[in-house]
Amino acid sequence: MLRWLSVCIAVSTTAITPPRAQARTLPMNSIAEQYVKLVLAVGQHDADYVDAFYGPPEWKAESEHHKPPVREIDAGAARLIDQIPAVAAAERHDELAVLRREYLRRQLEALRARLRMLEGAKLTFDEESRALYDAAAPIHPESFFQGTLQELDPLVPGQGPLGERYDAFRRKFVIPHDRLTRVFDRAIAECRTRTLAHVALPPAESFTVEYVTNKPWSGYNWYQGQYRSLIQVNTDLPIYIDRALDLACHEGYPGHHVYNALLEKHLVRDRGWMEFTIYPLFSPQSLIAEGTANYGIDVAFPGSERIVFEREVLYPEAGLDASQAVTYARIRVLVDQLAYAGNEAARKYLNGEIDRRRAAAWLTEYAMMSPLSAEQRTRFFDTYRSYVINYNLGKDLVKQFVESRVGTAAPAASRWEEFARLLASPRLPSGLRTPATPGR
Repeated sequence: MLRWLSVCIAVSTTAITPPRAQARTLPMNSIAEQYVKLVLAVGQHDADYVDAFYGPPEWKAESEHHKPPVREIDAGAARLIDQIPAVAAAERHDELAVLRREYLRRQLEALRARLRMLEGAKLTFDEESRALYDAAAPIHPESFFQGTLQELDPLVPGQGPLGERYDAFRRKFVIPHDRLTRVFDRAIAECRTRTLAHVALPPAESFTVEYVTNKPWSGYNWYQGQYRSLIQVNTDLPIYIDRALDLACHEGYPGHHVYNALLEKHLVRDRGWMEFTIYPLFSPQSLIAEGTANYGIDVAFPGSERIVFEREVLYPEAGLDASQAVTYARIRVLVDQLAYAGNEAARKYLNGEIDRRRAAAWLTEYAMMSPLSAEQRTRFFDTYRSYVINYNLGKDLVKQFVESRVGTAAPAASRWEEFARLLASPRLPSGLRTPATPGR
């Protein structure tokens, strides 16, 4: 996801793992530099770990030239945590400076947890999510989802099992392949317009879209720095009309693209905080990134505005019959309430309680996924494991955080303002919670 900046600083082995004699507090910018180099070092052992980097290219080159062993990286991270200084008196009025210290501490702790996993440590689903993402999702039994399934049953037309009827009904809303580009372009344009009405973005920001296959995910934002993103859309499975706005908002505006552009502008360029030139995927930052990207859909299209835009603009662009758009939207809202079923499937599967076949069956029964989508999701579990909590729990925590500050009936401008403030901050998942939040 990242690439920018050209600061020429030599990298040495001791820069990654300072000797114990140097275990004293360091200036925060030195801590940040060491942190980036440690993350790059982990990336040499874990190909999925560094999701984005746009810092000095010589830092990356050095990490590729010198590949320290896992235990050496872990020792360096442990020492670096000890070297984080207390908040200076002059900084206590600066909320971001205060948040920065705990952010780096927790990111480093997550880095150490990932290293333990690379060394073979076996964690339960919840232990892993707490260690990596600073959060654990609530546990829901089958009965939790039954009420929603009962509401769905009479709404989905046809005869036979609910899942099969839903799959057949959805086929009416697949975007034809030859219209994908025009539909996504229109969705992205609307998301961008709505975001720019409330969020000041760098004038040079932009992104491109590619359509790809053979991926375990449906969409991905690769942030490249200089306010640019590459967004990839996976076309392995049918893309339904509602996914157009989902992906345009989540990957673009006001989701990942905006999140990374604001971090680059406000924290990297304005403050010189180099830790934000790198994004370690398996870290607390991911819950903030995914949670804001999902909540951003509701911020951009509150209330009935989404269905109105889909029915009046996107359905015609896709050449689809909009006469059942309202019914489909109502069904989609209920299906979205089953999102935590994916967590339960992942928890049981990764804890060894069920195998892949039973995990896919759980997803088709309780998350209303087609058999092909369910199988693809189990492959996501294999690669990204407990990462799944970042989408639904992340959205819920971000929503709770924003609305606790502005109120549930706040005008759109207030919601956007608080949301944008969160996007440009180093806040942690645990900092989003209130004592009443379940699952912790």
